[in-house]
Amino acid sequence: MRARAEWSLFGMTVIWGATFVVIKDALADISPVIFIAARFAIALLVLAPLYWSRFRRSGIKGGLLAGSLLFVAFVFQTEGLALTTPSKSAFLTGLSIPLIPFVNSLVYRSRPRKTEVIGILVASLGMALMTLPSGKFGMTTGDVLSLLCAVTFALHFVVMSHLSKTEGFETLSVVQVAVAAVLGFVSAGAVGAAHVHATPGLGVALLATGLLATALGFTAMAWAQQYTTPTRSALILSLEPAVAWFTSWVITGEVLTSRGKIGAGLILAGVLLVELKHSKPETSTI
Repeated sequence: MRARAEWSLFGMTVIWGATFVVIKDALADISPVIFIAARFAIALLVLAPLYWSRFRRSGIKGGLLAGSLLFVAFVFQTEGLALTTPSKSAFLTGLSIPLIPFVNSLVYRSRPRKTEVIGILVASLGMALMTLPSGKFGMTTGDVLSLLCAVTFALHFVVMSHLSKTEGFETLSVVQVAVAAVLGFVSAGAVGAAHVHATPGLGVALLATGLLATALGFTAMAWAQQYTTPTRSALILSLEPAVAWFTSWVITGEVLTSRGKIGAGLILAGVLLVELKHSKPETSTI
């Protein structure tokens, strides 16, 4: 079952990485908060009738927490992207990957294996090489928001990983997307600067993110996290920058630099390190 769960996470990583270019183009036609709210509302329309018969009241509290964290993370990510470069935003958001095992250790006192931590650090270095330009790395307001996004995503990931084992992934999936949708529309109304320009591209982006990246993606993640560890899940998700580049190469012809190729190789090396070592007995922890 663990293998199926981790292959599901890999599939979701491919979907999330592939939708990056689509979302970037769509934001020219819609306010970021409205886009967030709409994609989660579409997901809710699909998930609510699908899982209504399996709904557990005991999972509502956890779903409220997960949904709130999810919405806040997306807001930090979107607002940060508006104030920094896409490459820096991608890297800083990706720092949620190395943060996950340490947040998990801090909150639940569950220490990852040494090889898992090494794999995380190697993959993080790969993400830096793929996404950050050479030269100095200065912090702006957008960078700080992107970093806060990483911390919030790590918290959400760890919370979902533990709750999904006891509360049922169906309830958690429905409640968290409902909370994110409601918070999105309330925030858009409070700000009062929302705009929507209906285009075919925007429709495709909303359907792709609402149905695949959100309804399918977060449900599959909630299910898969019952059968694998937060650290191993994080390593699989570290493949997202490589998938995003491959999609951009197919659609826009973006060429990966030598530095980027080394980064992609390090990401794969980090994942393979843990996968190969996991097949051998190992009891030591950090």
